Amino acid sequence: MAKDIEFRQPKKKVHVFDVVNYIVFVIVALIVIIPIWKVIVDSFNAVGVYQFKLWPSQPTAAGYLTIFGTQKLYRPFLNSVITTVLGTLLGLIMSTLGGYVLCQFEMPGRNALAFFLLFTMIFSGGMIPEYLVMRQLHLTNNMWILVVKHGMNVYNLVLMRNFFEGIPGSLFEAAKIDGCSPMGIFFKIVLPLSKAALASIGLMYAVTVWNDYSTVQIYIVDRDQVNFQYILRVLVMDGDTPTSAYKVSQNTLYYAAIVVAVLPFMALYPFLQKYFVTGVNIGAVKE
Repeated sequence: MAKDIEFRQPKKKVHVFDVVNYIVFVIVALIVIIPIWKVIVDSFNAVGVYQFKLWPSQPTAAGYLTIFGTQKLYRPFLNSVITTVLGTLLGLIMSTLGGYVLCQFEMPGRNALAFFLLFTMIFSGGMIPEYLVMRQLHLTNNMWILVVKHGMNVYNLVLMRNFFEGIPGSLFEAAKIDGCSPMGIFFKIVLPLSKAALASIGLMYAVTVWNDYSTVQIYIVDRDQVNFQYILRVLVMDGDTPTSAYKVSQNTLYYAAIVVAVLPFMALYPFLQKYFVTGVNIGAVKE
């Protein structure tokens, strides 16, 4: 009688590197999560405290009600939403069209145009010439400067060009044989294949416009035209707390404003993280 042969899988060895790696990542995660949790808890706490608490001792939503119930605060937040959406759309349009033009190898002057655009990434005219140009365009003291200024980003344009160049040339040739025009190729072939690049670069544009504080500080004086990041700086640095019908402490309002400023992208990042990581490798590998 043949004996049953037992096949045992070898035990997996636990390496010291793996243990240290897990410990380091847990520590880093706690370093990131604990301050965020403190800000969220303090934004709902009616009493301003400096100690770390897992839950608010006196729960209240007065900080958020003040932000969305006071024109001095909700108007800048609305400005940030409008400029971020329009600035992202304009940036994507300019980057995709510009990248598609630069990937046309038979276009005369293609290299000269590409060199001119890359030159602007290294050298700029400076703050004073830029301010004079914006004043001539009547964009000073106007929130639309956030849309126009970020409408063309050469770095993102180069990323889109590199991505377009990675699309197999056989697709372009097949479309030309079928009688498709250059713009038809762009809308029917290039854009449908560029969803990951569009999502990644669109997220880069949105983060840039949303977090732009220096442009508002330099070009805008009218408080009705500023964005939420500027108001957040005023709240934190200058202590300019608006009066409202809600009883809210200064610290509670500070933390509520921080949560409102960070929350949109905290909600988007988990869903767009894979596209954002893809943006690092756009155009890096070509077949």
